[in-house]
Amino acid sequence: MGFFSFLGRVLFAAFFLLSAWQTYNDFGVDGGPAAKEIKPKLKVALLHISSKFGIATPEVDNKHVVATITALKGLGGLLFVFGSSFGAYLLLLQLAITTPILYDFYNYDPTKPKFETLLTDFAQNMALFGAMLFFIGMKNSMPRRQLKKKAPKAKTT
Repeated sequence: MGFFSFLGRVLFAAFFLLSAWQTYNDFGVDGGPAAKEIKPKLKVALLHISSKFGIATPEVDNKHVVATITALKGLGGLLFVFGSSFGAYLLLLQLAITTPILYDFYNYDPTKPKFETLLTDFAQNMALFGAMLFFIGMKNSMPRRQLKKKAPKAKTT
């Protein structure tokens, strides 16, 4: 059971680790293609937050956002492989923040092909989010190992 649990965590974390590695390799001076893709979507999300809460959102550099996402994926995936709940929480945070921003299917017409692609990717990320919640729930429900108390030795006199 232990080996298959580890193998499952490795395969699951590979999705995040390979994605982080690819983003890191493509990062460059300007943040790479990820920064170009996130720029208009982040702008729309910040304007929406600003209009709903009535506060001005600070100027956010796309390179910093991409670097943070990459760090969360990489560190969270690495810790998750070793069964760390903290790694699962990092991946959960990354999914919770980026999924509604990157896969904004709700801003597109349902008859357009882009809508279907974004909806599929959104649903996939929500499934990953659910798997993270399942892992955290299972990790918290398992009893911790307790040291076995040794019975006191009977004195022989």
